[in-house]
Amino acid sequence: MKQTRLILVGGFLGAGKTTLIWNVALQLMAQGKRVGLITNDQAPQLVDSRLLKSADLNVQEVAGSCFCCNFNGFVDAIKNLRQDIEADVILAEPVGSCADLSATIVNPLKKFYNTELLVSPLTVLVDPIRLKSILFGGCGGLHEDAAYIYRKQMEESDVILITKTDLLSDEEVKRLQKNVKGAFPASKVMTASTLKNQGLTEWLEEVGSRVDAGTKLLDIDYDRYAHGEAVLGWLNGTVLLDAIETDWDAFFSKLMKNMADRLAAESLPIGHVKLIAENGKQNTSANITGDVSTLQFRGSAGKGTHLKLIVNARVETTPEHLDKLVREVLMENIGDKFENEVTAWKFLQPGRPNPTHRFTEVVK
Repeated sequence: MKQTRLILVGGFLGAGKTTLIWNVALQLMAQGKRVGLITNDQAPQLVDSRLLKSADLNVQEVAGSCFCCNFNGFVDAIKNLRQDIEADVILAEPVGSCADLSATIVNPLKKFYNTELLVSPLTVLVDPIRLKSILFGGCGGLHEDAAYIYRKQMEESDVILITKTDLLSDEEVKRLQKNVKGAFPASKVMTASTLKNQGLTEWLEEVGSRVDAGTKLLDIDYDRYAHGEAVLGWLNGTVLLDAIETDWDAFFSKLMKNMADRLAAESLPIGHVKLIAENGKQNTSANITGDVSTLQFRGSAGKGTHLKLIVNARVETTPEHLDKLVREVLMENIGDKFENEVTAWKFLQPGRPNPTHRFTEVVK
């Protein structure tokens, strides 16, 4: 079987990884490529997987642990895409709070699967708003140990891709790119905006033509790394609603604005909060990565009598408080207007990373 190009897209929660791989997958498919995607999360019921599948993309999901702690599960997902669709390119998105990917994923893949895979340089996405703070010693609204993970992700990158550049002026983008290059001179620093469809082709050409992947191994404090993940509460849940004919877009918009307002009122640092509302084959989704101004919507669920709501929340609070907050906002909006059934619900605190492999030398 032919070799498959594997492009690993890391970066902290809210950096825009899913939107990037979605757009790039469509671009590659338009070129006649067979493309597979792999998503990753600490729990099942992943919004990103549902979104990508709704666009008729070929998606495998590794749920319940990160790629590095379930390396064999990640490899199985790669094998499935190679066998099922004979993938030319696989785009993989690890958990946003993961670091040390070069030692635990990239180099093991180069060592054990060099005949099956062409492993691209490790790309780390960074959002410009949080980046501007963290780059100059701040925490970008995060706990200091979560910000430590953010910095370590950039430190080990082969390519740093500054996303969401539409939020900045051209001069601000140039200045930020220069500052990042000064801080991480061994990494290629690029910029992109999926909203304006800028920089995606250039980034894809860069990572799609290179095999110098995982060139830097981190000196990382695993105690601090583990705590940086553990300060976040994680929640994944699914709720089914039944009602009389309802404008689901209006309902969803009100729900998400109430969610954003509640999080802002409690001043809770947000990794991301993602929801998708599915009405048959129609869906609308929303994402919050910071204050209320970061709330973004996509798609339409139309009108109907049945709705499936899936929520993924990563917020700096205890899992128990996150559970209480999300349930209260949902029930305030559902009330007695809808019959509802919770079909899946899990809230947790990530455990200490325990990688399957951790290489101490770069594989040539």
